[in-house]
Amino acid sequence: MSETTNRKFNLLPMLGHTKGKRSAVTCALKCDNACAGDVCNTSSNSYFRDIASATMSRRAALGFGAAGALAVVLGSAVASAEPAVAGGPGLAPAAKEGFSKSKLKFTPIASIDAAVDAVTVPEGFTWQPVIRWGDPIFKGAPDFDLHNQTAKAQEQQFGYNNDYTDIVEIPGTKGRRAVLFANHEYTNENIMFPATMPAADVRAVGQAAHGLSVVELERKNTAKPWTYVQGAPLNRRYLNNTVYELTGPVAGSALVTTVDDKKGRFIKGTLGNCAGGTTPWGTILSGEENFNGYFVSPGVSPEDKRYGLSSKATARRWELDDPRFDTRTPGYENEANRFGYIVEVDPFDPTSTPKKHSALGRFKHEGANVIIADSGHVVAYSGDDERFDYLYKFVSADKYREGDRKHNMTLLSAGNLYVAKFTGSAAAAEIDGKGTVPADGGFDGTGEWLPLVVDGASAVPGMSVEQVLVYTRLAADKVGPTKMDRCEDVEPSLLTGKVYVACTNNSDRGKAGKEGATEVNPRNENRDGHIVEITETGDQTSTTFTWNLLMVCGDPAQGDVTYFSGFPVDQVSPISCPDNLAFDSMGNLWISTDGAPSGIGKADGLFKVTLEGAERGKVEQFLAVPRDGETCGPIVHDDERTVFVSVQHPGEDGSFDKQLSFFPDYVAEGATPARGQVRAPRPSVIQVFRG
Repeated sequence: MSETTNRKFNLLPMLGHTKGKRSAVTCALKCDNACAGDVCNTSSNSYFRDIASATMSRRAALGFGAAGALAVVLGSAVASAEPAVAGGPGLAPAAKEGFSKSKLKFTPIASIDAAVDAVTVPEGFTWQPVIRWGDPIFKGAPDFDLHNQTAKAQEQQFGYNNDYTDIVEIPGTKGRRAVLFANHEYTNENIMFPATMPAADVRAVGQAAHGLSVVELERKNTAKPWTYVQGAPLNRRYLNNTVYELTGPVAGSALVTTVDDKKGRFIKGTLGNCAGGTTPWGTILSGEENFNGYFVSPGVSPEDKRYGLSSKATARRWELDDPRFDTRTPGYENEANRFGYIVEVDPFDPTSTPKKHSALGRFKHEGANVIIADSGHVVAYSGDDERFDYLYKFVSADKYREGDRKHNMTLLSAGNLYVAKFTGSAAAAEIDGKGTVPADGGFDGTGEWLPLVVDGASAVPGMSVEQVLVYTRLAADKVGPTKMDRCEDVEPSLLTGKVYVACTNNSDRGKAGKEGATEVNPRNENRDGHIVEITETGDQTSTTFTWNLLMVCGDPAQGDVTYFSGFPVDQVSPISCPDNLAFDSMGNLWISTDGAPSGIGKADGLFKVTLEGAERGKVEQFLAVPRDGETCGPIVHDDERTVFVSVQHPGEDGSFDKQLSFFPDYVAEGATPARGQVRAPRPSVIQVFRG
């Protein structure tokens, strides 16, 4: 292993231990081999309290207040950057008409072998990139040159490994102009750079490939695909030297001060961005997830251990160039405390200062998604993507004001923070660890939101508000929430008010010394994951809820015990490791995956799930992504028969001299690549449309 860079990845702790198509390289670079290390959550609070007899049925779910805000996305009827609130209880009209009546008709594809280096789409559809890693976004920016990369060039180009993505219409353009937002989760220097490139240059370009991007799009009309506009006025890159304002109770706290920021209010950069959300007022949220892998720390304190911080050298070795990435350096002891928040960006103002919101807590945020309660308060849901960690909810102190964008952009700065506790309705003996459905016909129960911060005061004994919001994991441990199987994306339906939680997997559940299966996490060594459906008791601000499992994922054809809300298991597309979630205009759920179905070596993809009616639980695969790739950031514009996804880490297991993917710049076998086609995989946002 090189002294200055780990690009060769000679030591891969997860090699031979990953499931399905998951790459050990991804484990090393994306999450710092989290599954190879000790579980961060060693607290003794109960995972889940089953009750011996059912006290309720999932078929007798309580009502809810289905308020919501229609996101300012392409195809909506909203003509400004601030939509109206869809108030009033009950189902929205589109939901009443039937979830299965989607405008996006397609014949599901079959599962695709993980070794196939291609994008597979349904018959009658085609695909093309919207933007790729390295595409120049500013006027005068250089074209991408794989063999002559520089940090200065990358700062002017689209970043690497795009994850969360949204397309927001520019008001008044009649659907012909929009902004695309994407965050850039991590880099794979092993396939990005030639071995002859100096290590310091590798580190500099890798840093510049992180962060966020905003890029303007254009098209001739709504029937045409999008192209990005180089040099457009709203184009922006958010880099490691971009300044973010810290908001909320932690701003100014001694827990976040450094030698560079003695007032603890302004933070340079954002790291490990994963999923996100779009607010009703037209800003974008992004979750700082696996930030721990970028820091060297003493690694001995309870706080360091709970957040996965250690004294080992990082994979990218940025600490060699910048002392703030080594928290053992005097003056930078608190630097890691400045990451792990929800970031908010205004894509319509390239001069604005992005924010990090401490009121939503600090942990491995997969993302955050917002809905407006009937009361007018803003509610944001977020999952902590770690084995045996928790599900959270934030309720704003102030209320949404239609048309007052300046006010609404302050709503995530103050409010109440809660963590979820689930209780099951089946007898504990019925949960056998295999995923067998209980006698009442489904997995269901009740739950409560346990307070962490309420009305500006700490609800956790012995901890101040600042401590709760900087060390949120430790605060949550003290109040006894339910430990989950990696809560990733958490999406409220704006049509029904129900909340969907993607639990990706948890290979450690049920192992020696670790908690076994419970009704909300019903399988030991859970390799395939599941989806939780939550119905708040009142409106979204309620502190109680009912829940059920929409699905327990897997491949029935391989003998997996699965559950799809009663839909015949032999009539679904096999699905594993649900990650990001989205909805179409009719309320159908769309799931992108990060792990092959049931470990049988199939490619990741995008799946549609019907949520209501006779076909509730029906899973249909829409697309599959190339070799080693992950499907991220789905956007479904079914009214235009168009779908967008981010394709992350294609060809992950290759090397610069032996690439395993050439996505998206494919050429015919034996042909000479055209000018501008680079023979290396380039993470990209792609669009799939009729054609």
